[in-house]
Amino acid sequence: MLPACATTARKLRRDPRVPRRAKVAVAIAGLWVLSPVDLIPDFLPIIGPLDDVIVVALAFRYAARQVPSAVIFEAWPAEPRILERLLRTKR
Repeated sequence: MLPACATTARKLRRDPRVPRRAKVAVAIAGLWVLSPVDLIPDFLPIIGPLDDVIVVALAFRYAARQVPSAVIFEAWPAEPRILERLLRTKR
């Protein structure tokens, strides 16, 4: 899921339809994932990457409220069903 999120973040950052606040939120989420400092260490099985997933989900939900959902679905390279669950929305 994280590679698809990274691709989507890169595409949203370049899209002129996305407001600056949404771009900043997605960029911060990307930096959080790349940061070596974690609330929950990544070496713990199952719960290790949990903080990364939560931060990415919150950033994408914020961005989804700022732009039309079609823009995010255009940028999403993976199965749309995954993004629908992430955003808790229907297309």
